[in-house]
Amino acid sequence: MSSSPTETSFSLTPAASGRATALVFASPHSGVVYPDDMAAAPGLSAASLRSAEDAAMDRLLTAAAGAGAPLIAGRIGRAYVDLNRAPDELDPALIEGAPAAPPPGLKTLAGYGVVPRLAGDGTPLYDRRLGLEEAEARIERVHAPYHERLAELMQAAHVRHGRAVLIDWHSMPSRATGTHGPDVVLGDRHGTSCATGLTRALRLLFEGLGWRVALNRPYAGGYATQLWGRPDEGFEAIQIELTRRLYWDEAQGAPSVGWGRCQAGLNRVIAALGRDFAV
Repeated sequence: MSSSPTETSFSLTPAASGRATALVFASPHSGVVYPDDMAAAPGLSAASLRSAEDAAMDRLLTAAAGAGAPLIAGRIGRAYVDLNRAPDELDPALIEGAPAAPPPGLKTLAGYGVVPRLAGDGTPLYDRRLGLEEAEARIERVHAPYHERLAELMQAAHVRHGRAVLIDWHSMPSRATGTHGPDVVLGDRHGTSCATGLTRALRLLFEGLGWRVALNRPYAGGYATQLWGRPDEGFEAIQIELTRRLYWDEAQGAPSVGWGRCQAGLNRVIAALGRDFAV
């Protein structure tokens, strides 16, 4: 899907009236809109363009509002701007004039900075380099408004409850962990971004569904988890990666036969979180 570059960069579903808790849900990689000014490489397939998306993750989180958690979801596709990267993670191999400082991280150098050079399947997204002004304009239009609104949600939760807890929802391709790997990866930046009780509770909830759970490997949490994982200040964050083999047909790009079962399981987890944070 394409749009004008001024397209709203996120959607927001508020918590149900009178139900707001300290929880804030986010799905930064659910976006499927690709602004016309992206000017991707000629011949780039739609499948490659969209291969880094967290396929329909936001659609699995319909229980959030009733559980007292607002849900902010990205609308612009991850290949255009990655909302879970720091705004200064500029890839010098893609962006002409990218500042040398701060030095880019390993993911950025590998092609997955805030403006990605590669699609999720490793295909080059462009047959050209981007100017610094073009990259910064994307960040200003898409990345900044999303994070400004997320910050407002977190601050409001903190004011109401003295604590704000970000649950950052993602999905991972089946190949990421293999057929017999975990169904869920909880990333709490190795025990630093949230109370240990939250990680433990989530693990038990997912294991109660019969799903295999791993901690921090291969995903310990991205930019949002790092930014908001400050328990000493009353802000906590945890990243949840859900394998797509539970709910998505990756070959067809559509919900699989497991969609209903997966959503029912997530509804149980979300409802339990809502009850825990209602007190």
